[in-house]
Amino acid sequence: MGSIHSTVHRRAALRAGSVGILGLGLAELRELRAAAPALRPRAQSVIYIFLSGGLAQHDSFDLKPDAPDGIRGEFAPIATATPGIRICEHLPLLAKRSASWSLVRSLTHKTNNHSDAHHAMLTGRSDLPPGFDPNRPKSSDWPSVASVTGAVTAVRNNLPPAVVLPDRIVHNTGRVLPGQFAGIMGRNRDPWFLEASGFEPKAYGAYPQYEFDHQGRPYTATRKRFELPDLALPASVAPERFAGRRELLKGLDRRRESLDRAGGSLDKARGDAVSLLTDARVRTAFDLGRATPGELARYGDNAFGWSLLTAARLVAAGVNLVQVNLGNNETWDTHGNAFPHLKGKLFPPTDRALSALLEDLTASGLLDSTLVVAASEFGRTPKISTLAGSYSGPGRDHWGAAQSILLAGGGVRGGRVIGSTDKNGAFPATDPQSPENFAATIYDALGIPKTAHWTDAEGRPHSVYHADPIGGLT
Repeated sequence: MGSIHSTVHRRAALRAGSVGILGLGLAELRELRAAAPALRPRAQSVIYIFLSGGLAQHDSFDLKPDAPDGIRGEFAPIATATPGIRICEHLPLLAKRSASWSLVRSLTHKTNNHSDAHHAMLTGRSDLPPGFDPNRPKSSDWPSVASVTGAVTAVRNNLPPAVVLPDRIVHNTGRVLPGQFAGIMGRNRDPWFLEASGFEPKAYGAYPQYEFDHQGRPYTATRKRFELPDLALPASVAPERFAGRRELLKGLDRRRESLDRAGGSLDKARGDAVSLLTDARVRTAFDLGRATPGELARYGDNAFGWSLLTAARLVAAGVNLVQVNLGNNETWDTHGNAFPHLKGKLFPPTDRALSALLEDLTASGLLDSTLVVAASEFGRTPKISTLAGSYSGPGRDHWGAAQSILLAGGGVRGGRVIGSTDKNGAFPATDPQSPENFAATIYDALGIPKTAHWTDAEGRPHSVYHADPIGGLT
């Protein structure tokens, strides 16, 4: 594991412990929830699993076995433990656990562009903000779901309310995808990015075992493990905010003394927010050397397994929302060679890790209080095609009009399917849902009131909700 270095700034530490909701502080928010049972959350935590690139609905959770050859794909549906629900044959572990999860097969939006769609599904906003730039995040972007959650939920156990791991979503060109940050909320509201996965522009998937090249060229994994991340304030915070900063002493065991000096006379409620930098629970969550062989075998000893095992540990420690990026660099962008890569590289580690997560949360009693959601920025085209010159085998292109998402725990009743698509899996046929409905489902599960607001960097209020939660899940 790598060494750890960190910096802390007094004003940043002050802001890290604050929360705003309807202009209320933490004490008032707790009183409001205690006085109004209807506001009590179904979930204390959310794990948002994001599959960057676009999971093909036809080849995962919404197979169309009766569609024509050019649409139905190479995979067969298999029965799950729930009568009437069938999913891809290459997700057998999830099929056995269908009593724990439900599907929404009718999530839809209007963009087929990666950047626009990332912004939509990571912020829960279909409309692009003024001045949106698909090539880079901007301070005028809408805030991410992680940022909103971090701003309007109460800190638990002095830990940051929202964490993103194991990396930021970065294209192989080095372009950082928009929608991941706080945007107009202000950079001090960026979620905490715990970056344990080094950027490798030529690599996709769950390294080292399942790392691959989309074009099908031979590939040898260069990354062998997670590196213990810099448990510091968000890397995206503007450099000027760190004027006068000083590096803390190396090594976790020596940080407490430095933080005490840096904190000075900070009031305890806000000063405790910097405890992330030394908290043993967070160190343990990322210390995969402490994982038992059984844990690693169940989750998979690879980047996908490590990510979801870490997420389980963080929600157990008290983090409100953990966003897990399962595969950077638009890993799920299967324009070509889709069927061998889904079958051999993407579905095996995902099926194992997600099933292990649900099993562990159930065994620990945390599934009832932890909402697990898995989604992409969009689905993929009904029509199978081959991009000659780039891929030797066929795949599917971008398709915002329909995707399937999985939800479990946090009050969601398992064994249900919400919505449907037409016979070709192209458009919602019943019960269409939007990114706004998706985000509202997360906020509602966390007990965030419908009247809640967050404030932007200029102090202007903005509504948390832009639609109702997805109906029929609870």
